[in-house]
Amino acid sequence: MTTATHAALRAVPLFAALDDDALGHVAAVATEFECAHSHVLTERGQPGAGLFIIEEGTVSVFLPAGGVLERGPGDFVGELSLLTDTPRTARVSCTSHVRGLAISRTDFAQLLEREPSIALSMLAEVARRLTEDALPYKPAPASKPH
Repeated sequence: MTTATHAALRAVPLFAALDDDALGHVAAVATEFECAHSHVLTERGQPGAGLFIIEEGTVSVFLPAGGVLERGPGDFVGELSLLTDTPRTARVSCTSHVRGLAISRTDFAQLLEREPSIALSMLAEVARRLTEDALPYKPAPASKPH
């Protein structure tokens, strides 16, 4: 594992708590990729073949309900279709030159078997995102005591 790959993976919240051996397993299955501005990483409705970890650059995530989220260095996209074996739920397009790491569905499944702590980290991040990505929550006004 190169020092750069190790540092890039360590910067991803999903992998930050892993020990060096576990991080080595992640690095062994990750493939480097680069995409130009406006390249589409994932298309809604298409099969999901992998998880993308952004090292440099930014992407826009176009949600089914019409919202758009920005993701950048340290973020990952494409996890839902890996976890649920369903088509992609969002379109992800590069808003700049992007460099990152990709992990295939098969490799990711084997990685989770070998390093189950990744699943716990991912669960927390996915739950956070589902809350963040939902329609804006507007708490009910506090009721006045009678």
